[in-house]
Amino acid sequence: MSEKYMKVEKIGQGTVIDHILPGKAFDVLRVLGLSNDRSMSILINSHSGKGGKKDILKIEDGELSPEEANRVALISPKATINIIVDGKVAKKFNAEAPEVVRGILTCSNPNCISNQNEPVVSEFKLAVDDGHRYVCTYCERDIVDLAKRVSP
Repeated sequence: MSEKYMKVEKIGQGTVIDHILPGKAFDVLRVLGLSNDRSMSILINSHSGKGGKKDILKIEDGELSPEEANRVALISPKATINIIVDGKVAKKFNAEAPEVVRGILTCSNPNCISNQNEPVVSEFKLAVDDGHRYVCTYCERDIVDLAKRVSP
C-alpha cells in the first residue's frame, strides 16, 4: 500500500509524543496522570518510518513540562516530544531518561527506608548498563517495571 493517509487528524495546539515503545502508550498516559476529560488520540502499534512499530499519543491543548517529559522517558527513553502551535511543530526534543530520579518512583522493597515514613525522598540512579534500569540509592534494589513504580 503506497498511498499515504492520516489515521488521526492533526492537532492545532498541544503535544504529540512520538516513537513511544510499542504497547506502552497507556503506561505513558498513566504516568502523566492525564484525565479522561482531555481530548487525545492514541495510536498503538503504528507503522514506523524507521521500521518496526511504535505508539503515538496526541494531547490537545496541553504542553508537557520538563518533569512530565522525564516521566515519559522513564517508560519510553527514545520518545520524541513535539509541541504543536497553530498546527505546526514549534518545538521538538527527545525525552531523555534522567541520571537521577527523586520523588517520582517508589521502591519495590517494603523494608527500604524510603517506604518507612521517614523524612527521606525516594531516589533512584540510572544503571550504567544499557538495560534502562533504575536502582534505589538506599537499598540498591532494581526497579523491574518502571510504569508500576511511578508515584501518582
